[in-house]
Amino acid sequence: MPITLLISLILLIGLAAWMYRQFHKKHNLGLDAPEQKVKVVVIDKQAIDIPEAQPGQEDQEHWIYVQKLPVGPKREFKVGIHYYSALNPGDKGTLTYQGDKFLHFALLRE
Repeated sequence: MPITLLISLILLIGLAAWMYRQFHKKHNLGLDAPEQKVKVVVIDKQAIDIPEAQPGQEDQEHWIYVQKLPVGPKREFKVGIHYYSALNPGDKGTLTYQGDKFLHFALLRE
């Protein structure tokens, strides 16, 4: 095998690994992800008890499940109690998020 072919193969593998790492950081971990706004419908919401919560700490996590309109992937976001209380399944609006971090939900009035 010629040395140039071997070096090219190693460089391509290195480039692929670097691109995967950047994609993973941006889209899965939300690091350096751009702020995005999309129209969604709230599918469901859920409060999950935290079994080992210390006194003075939150004893529940609040999650909403949304789907991009008109048809799109389903996503879940951890939200604060205020958003959890204000949103109900079937609500439509504009979701602002960054990576996997919930930022804001603007309810659409019809």
